Amino acid sequence: MPRGPRLDAPGTYHHVMVRGIEGRPLFRDDRDREDLVRRLGTLAKSGAVTVYAWSLLTNHCHFLVRSGARPLGAVMRSLLTGYACAFNRRHRRAGHLFQNRYKSIVIEEEPYFLELVRYLHLNPLRAGVVSDLKALDRSPWSGHAALMGQRTVPWQDTETVLARFSPRRRRARELYRAFVEAGVAQGRRSDLQGGGLVRSAGGWAAVQTLRRGREGWAADERILGSSEFVEAIKREAALQAQHTTRPRPSGAFPDLIRQCARAWGVSSAELVSGSRRRVVAHARAVASCVAVRELTLPIAAVAHALGISPSAVRMGLTKGDGLLAARGMTVADLFQAARRKVR
Repeated sequence: MPRGPRLDAPGTYHHVMVRGIEGRPLFRDDRDREDLVRRLGTLAKSGAVTVYAWSLLTNHCHFLVRSGARPLGAVMRSLLTGYACAFNRRHRRAGHLFQNRYKSIVIEEEPYFLELVRYLHLNPLRAGVVSDLKALDRSPWSGHAALMGQRTVPWQDTETVLARFSPRRRRARELYRAFVEAGVAQGRRSDLQGGGLVRSAGGWAAVQTLRRGREGWAADERILGSSEFVEAIKREAALQAQHTTRPRPSGAFPDLIRQCARAWGVSSAELVSGSRRRVVAHARAVASCVAVRELTLPIAAVAHALGISPSAVRMGLTKGDGLLAARGMTVADLFQAARRKVR
């Protein structure tokens, strides 16, 4: 069954899950974890996203966020692409780091917000990453310690979470801690994995079996909420699709291609011709890297425009920074050099 389009709008709550390819580790050491947390913090401080809960495990991680004016897809591309490139450089590896695209589930604030805060923060305990709740209280690799006041995470919105328990900070933390402790015995909860009131693993046939009397149920694996919430989100998405056209790489991207071609002393036509000349491949790798990371264009669109495969674009993501650095250039220098040659 084909995947549905992303559901997003400013102010939407999302449970985001990211997994390592083939179940492989996303983090080999604390330096890796610090890098991802730093990148997430930078995005949160910029206002691109509000972070309420998060946890890093060995081969996957979870985030409970609220999207801002910048689309969640652009935020996640910035976070994951930047991290994957840095991870590959640090560990001298190449290839995919993440399993397919990240999974995001739109959630209805009530009654799921606090349930997901608890569920996400208990992930390290369920997975055996920490031994008990006391260890979880101090762990630097989830947002729980910040809520407990054991660690300072200025970019995490702890106020919104704690205010739901009490206006007094100390009492709020006591009640939050008790709430988390009460969730330990619940284990893994499939009801928090999306699908509205109905888990969509059984397909639409399963939905039909739940139509009883006057009850009307709606299911969508991209949404966690009541039937009415699911239907409302789907209606809004349909209206948005009618009035929104997919952005085409018709302005900045072709200009970027010309800039890279000039900087590397080749023609734009050769750059998109599939030529395997070393200098052309280098210019194309830089164009791929900047297009995905700075212009936030989809890898498939970049591959199509450059006449190469998506895997070649991903390879460019790992090489682009190094190729610029080898010439003593930055992205800003690339654009400035191109403008000088135009004059």
